[in-house]
Amino acid sequence: MELGTGIGWRPEIAADVESLSGIDWVEAVAENLCADHLPDSLVRLRERGVTVVPHGVALGLGGADRPDPDRLAGLAARAELLGAPLVTEHIAFVRAGGPLTASPRLEAGHLLPVPRTRDALDVLCENVRIAQDSLPVPLALENIAALITWPDEELTEGQFLAELVERTGVRLLIDVANLHTNHVNLGQDPAKALDELPVEAIAYVHVAGGVEKNGVWHDTHAHPVSEPVLEVLAELRSRVDPPGVLLERDDAFPPGAELAGELDAIRATLRKAAPSANPGPVASPGPRPDPAPASDDTAGAGARTAATAPVPAATRDRTAVAQTALLSALVAGTPAPAGFDHRRLRVQSRALAAKRADVVAKVAPELPEILGNGYRTAFLAYAGSRPMSGGYRRDALDFAEHVLIAGGPADPAARRRLTYWWQDRSGARPPRRTTRLVRAARAVLVGK
Repeated sequence: MELGTGIGWRPEIAADVESLSGIDWVEAVAENLCADHLPDSLVRLRERGVTVVPHGVALGLGGADRPDPDRLAGLAARAELLGAPLVTEHIAFVRAGGPLTASPRLEAGHLLPVPRTRDALDVLCENVRIAQDSLPVPLALENIAALITWPDEELTEGQFLAELVERTGVRLLIDVANLHTNHVNLGQDPAKALDELPVEAIAYVHVAGGVEKNGVWHDTHAHPVSEPVLEVLAELRSRVDPPGVLLERDDAFPPGAELAGELDAIRATLRKAAPSANPGPVASPGPRPDPAPASDDTAGAGARTAATAPVPAATRDRTAVAQTALLSALVAGTPAPAGFDHRRLRVQSRALAAKRADVVAKVAPELPEILGNGYRTAFLAYAGSRPMSGGYRRDALDFAEHVLIAGGPADPAARRRLTYWWQDRSGARPPRRTTRLVRAARAVLVGK
């Protein structure tokens, strides 16, 4: 399916997205949408014929556990509500621990890389097939950016993606900004990855901005698209004409005119890099042949049978232990697993805590308002000793409870406000309107 040029739809820029010219489609974060009704902006876009693709961030298909049926049902419901031609997710794990390791469940709050090993690939392929069977439309998976790499990997990124596609038939969402990130952080060559992956399986492409600090590239989605990222996009376009290209922006949103300028730069890059515009022939891996029928290839049939056989429990157990050890080191301060770069682990750990602080401030804006300038310091201290075990809203409640138990905030009025905030959201049922009004009036009087 040809998608064209698109942009990530976010509530903060909904009006700008609606006013941009030349937008063929948008992508919306699936977990930010209700399963039974859409924001008015998306309704208007759909009425204009703009395609909307739900983009999931919480399945964790690269995790050791099988995909959660409720999460899959939610993603399927959003795809049907949007009339989407496909849904997308990530090649990542986002949680670890639990029954497979007889340890507490840990949430990363972020996309973490899976090891490019045979064990991890077997688990991922089975999880992908489970997801495909549960979704009403095709699934495409995105390569992620990473600050760390696993020791003793057996495959390159391109090889890993190629085998994933061959074994599952899943489509690919290639993020060229993530390829650039991994080039800076991990020394991985984007051109080599593009040479090795099956470009004919690409459903669409992400383009996003980031920033380099102290030799580390941070995929922020809060900065303009840089020239090196556009160069990777050009490398991809020299090999294949992607069905769709989408600009992502998740924070520090610029005026609509700047978004339009970035989209123009993306379009210009695609035009210039098209093979017909190049003076000489462009090397391309070309389309890969379809697998031979099972009756024609006994060896091939055996390989495909093995690929669809259930993953042994021991394989999932090994994957679970490895991922839990890594995530625990990142969010709970346990010793780093053998073979990892300790400096990079510290960078990743700080990045996870900072993201938690930022997201909690968004989902619970009253907390930084109540705590003032002390919010971030207090939250980072809390995050260093309290791993996230649920979603961000649960994290906000746990943080508020932690502050109150510790005797904070020091200001009595702020402490009362925080107490009321926590009680309103943690009780078995929400307080009645009269109670909320009384508390609000009392807070105003105390503040005076």
